[in-house]
Amino acid sequence: MHKDKLKKIIAELKRAYAMELETVQNYLANSIDLDGVRAEEIKKSLAADIPEELRHAMTLARRIKVLGGRVPGSLDLERDQQYLQPAADSTDLITIIKGVIRPEGGAIRQNEKLIGLCEQVDFVTQDLVIGILGDEQEHRRTFVGFLTEFEKRK
Repeated sequence: MHKDKLKKIIAELKRAYAMELETVQNYLANSIDLDGVRAEEIKKSLAADIPEELRHAMTLARRIKVLGGRVPGSLDLERDQQYLQPAADSTDLITIIKGVIRPEGGAIRQNEKLIGLCEQVDFVTQDLVIGILGDEQEHRRTFVGFLTEFEKRK
């Protein structure tokens, strides 16, 4: 594998890894922090997604190591999910639902970027990321459905 291409792949794997871990943190916070009868389904869905997002992070971390990279610790990870922070109003479900859709969309774009980088270069990483991409598309679709339902009730 070409060294420059490998460095780019590892850098993008690290970015995807950071995104997954930040999503886990925010899903955990919101799965506990939300209030109200209507919040229960959202909380359950977020809680159910946490192990899968963590599994994605573990898969990405292992691949970083296999490719010769160093798995970043917490101080080396970027954070930028302002839109998925627990809302000031713990019953503001639409803000949280929209907040979930954004990082899932970001993860989808990041995975598509990685798939393109790996084309004809690293089939193993490409295959792993394709699997993660499918999961992220499914998560996003679930929350788009929640948003549609909640906006109809307004």
